[in-house]
Amino acid sequence: MLAGNTDPSMDPRAWRAPAHLMITELPIVLAHLYRTTDVGDVVDLELPAGIDDRHVVDLVTGAGFVVNGQPRNGAIGPRVSATRAHTLADTVGPGMTLLVCGINPSPYSADIGVGYGRPGNRFWPAALMADLVPTDRDPLAALEGGIGMTDLVKRPSRTAAEVTEAEYADGFARVERLCRWLAPGAVCFVGLSGWRTVVNPKAVAGRQSVTVGGRPAYLMPSTSGLNAHETKDSLAVHLRAAAALGRSTQEGTCTGS
Repeated sequence: MLAGNTDPSMDPRAWRAPAHLMITELPIVLAHLYRTTDVGDVVDLELPAGIDDRHVVDLVTGAGFVVNGQPRNGAIGPRVSATRAHTLADTVGPGMTLLVCGINPSPYSADIGVGYGRPGNRFWPAALMADLVPTDRDPLAALEGGIGMTDLVKRPSRTAAEVTEAEYADGFARVERLCRWLAPGAVCFVGLSGWRTVVNPKAVAGRQSVTVGGRPAYLMPSTSGLNAHETKDSLAVHLRAAAALGRSTQEGTCTGS
């Protein structure tokens, strides 16, 4: 039986949000559901009352599922059919110091369920060096320390060059809504291509002049091993700066760029 389904008489493919669950807790609860399902599994989800259709789709998409059709009314709240996708689940929640946003998962990362998971990727070594995370390749532990993770585009690909402009635009809009809802201290975009496609084609790494969902934005180079221009040390410098921006926002000391 799937986590969250507390009624033994329900179909095992059905999932109902636990009673009294706060809406801001839904992303991480759905991330745990992602980890108990296999690619291609179809689950009938019933979420708490008070969530509009757009938010339902964002939550389910962020959790690593593809929505099948429109949400409908359930006994308690909105109900939707969803198929577990070959992708990653967001690990996000309230109180984040920094939301780290990748471009899209690699097939390897989607296989193991951990972003930046390929051994040659420098994200986790750089994040450890920058004291952002306590444990290597553990997004749940990172979230406990205030570092959330998502991606602009959920569809995996071997290179960012395979992502389309339309996918970038749709993904950026979802991340903007996510930031407006959960209000992280700052959001850090890992990889220049998505930001340059949607926001500013001439953008360079560093703090950006525009906000995302009202939150300060930081842009940093790709951590992929294919990016020979950067080292673990230089990437750690960017991650420290992004985290410092997030902390200053939470402390009310953030100033203009």
